[in-house]
Amino acid sequence: MFTNDSADVRRMLKLLQDRIQRILGDNLVGLYVTGSLVTGDFDEDVSDLDLLAVTATSLDQPALDALAAMHRALSVEEKRWDNRIEVAYLTTEALRTFKTRTSLIAITSPGEPFHTKPAGRDWLINWWVVREHGATLVGPSPRSLIDPISRAEVVRAVVESADWWRGRIPSIRQRNAQVYAVLTMCRALRTFRIGDYVSKRKAALWAEAEVPEWAPVIRRALESWRADWYRDDVDHEATLAEAVGFVSFVVEQIAAR
Repeated sequence: MFTNDSADVRRMLKLLQDRIQRILGDNLVGLYVTGSLVTGDFDEDVSDLDLLAVTATSLDQPALDALAAMHRALSVEEKRWDNRIEVAYLTTEALRTFKTRTSLIAITSPGEPFHTKPAGRDWLINWWVVREHGATLVGPSPRSLIDPISRAEVVRAVVESADWWRGRIPSIRQRNAQVYAVLTMCRALRTFRIGDYVSKRKAALWAEAEVPEWAPVIRRALESWRADWYRDDVDHEATLAEAVGFVSFVVEQIAAR
């Protein structure tokens, strides 16, 4: 079921499940593990735990407040997993209609506190991963909640994401975010050329061979992935130009086809 089945991973998943169920009760339709823990290359020391909680109805303010408090408490209690837990909360109706309209999603993720925001087609890849690879902790198969998503839709979403990154990357000054962009673009390029969707690490190793002129940039990104988040001596400006260059290169490669 999981690409890493350690006792601590299992403990954290059970802890999250118990606390989410305690707050949501009968409103919880399903709880699913997604991300690298099910797609591959999960690193217990740096990777995030990614989950989707599906609810029958929209969360009211007391439920939102309780979830926010729960996630804040977890970050204090579980120092090893602080800033490494992402849980998205979405209704069954929102999952059924995300291709045609936006709905409110509640989410906590690395670098961001618990909050709500609109979510629609821009989450297509996330829901495709849940549908095709998600592991069920509570509820029915995710395929019963998420309609089929074609490979063409996934590729189109990756192309759109790459173009979005080109507009954003020049303003990103933090090294860790630059690294994230580089690895995301490796996956975008692979998805566009091959049509699959693999882990960032696997995509980066593929891209090193596919575009060797960018191999040093990709290798540096792999070596500093997540590590620079916690360092105080990183020269963030020193790597901005190469990150901007690689993102632009990938977007141009996609546009040329």
